[in-house]
Amino acid sequence: MPVRKFRSIDDVREVWRNPGDPELYRAIERVWTFGRRTMVRRFPPGVHRRRSIAELNEATEQWNRDNFEAARLASLPPRD
Repeated sequence: MPVRKFRSIDDVREVWRNPGDPELYRAIERVWTFGRRTMVRRFPPGVHRRRSIAELNEATEQWNRDNFEAARLASLPPRD
């Protein structure tokens, strides 16, 4: 998503959407879709006990691999 700079409030009014405007709902959908694609859960919920530091490190590495794969899949174009 590009970052826009506005020089005056009149510039903002050009892109502002009012409640009930169908374009507002499409814009919200685009933001939520972007968030779902880019926001990946970093680790499974809950408490995870390990018997050793080595097991903890392996679990952390697996979470990192899973996150990387999820981000890779999210970056692919949608299939029809």
